[in-house]
Amino acid sequence: MKFGIVVFPGSNCDRDVAYVTRDILGQPTRMVWHQDTDISELDAIIIPGGFSYGDYLRCGAIARFSPVMQQVTAHVQQGKPVLGICNGFQVLTEAGLLPGVLTRNRDLHFVCDRVLLKVENNNLTWTQGYNKGEIITLPIAHGEGRYQADTDTLKAIEDNGQVVFRYEGENPNGSLNNIAGICNSAGNVIGMMPHPERAADKVLGGSDGLKMFAAILDKAIAMV
Repeated sequence: MKFGIVVFPGSNCDRDVAYVTRDILGQPTRMVWHQDTDISELDAIIIPGGFSYGDYLRCGAIARFSPVMQQVTAHVQQGKPVLGICNGFQVLTEAGLLPGVLTRNRDLHFVCDRVLLKVENNNLTWTQGYNKGEIITLPIAHGEGRYQADTDTLKAIEDNGQVVFRYEGENPNGSLNNIAGICNSAGNVIGMMPHPERAADKVLGGSDGLKMFAAILDKAIAMV
């Protein structure tokens, strides 16, 4: 299983993700610079958290124009899996690969904490390691994590089962319907504000996030 981790100027969680895919899971991992134009050999793409291009304009608004995003779009169209974490989620919405937008947190403060999440959809490549309704704990760290969408879009993603994770208990940023993560209609692209890579090693205080990365690896092995 070959993982690619997209690196923009300002990305700061790329090495955290590589620690999981390369060091914990032992899989080939390539750091994909934002100007790269060939990712065809990669099986799964991860767009990590951070502050791409310093978060000037809206978060992710400049990154979506990077040359690599054309390749990511082609990767998605081929049905290959993509995971966007925090800023990566913002980039995916700006690129039109996921519906809705991420806006300033309800209280206009940056939040850094651990939150409870409810797994709403475990039928996806990235989430098949969880049970539906399972409550997990993951870290968050964002200033623009409030998920919003127009009424029709919100109804569509709810009706289609595209909500993947919801905040359980306190909603840290005011996201509509407590949404913490969604997928596209095909189910191969997930965007989420919490950081599973920061909860993939018990040394860090929890390993609930490891299941996301292990699940996609298990899926690949099962298909061999």
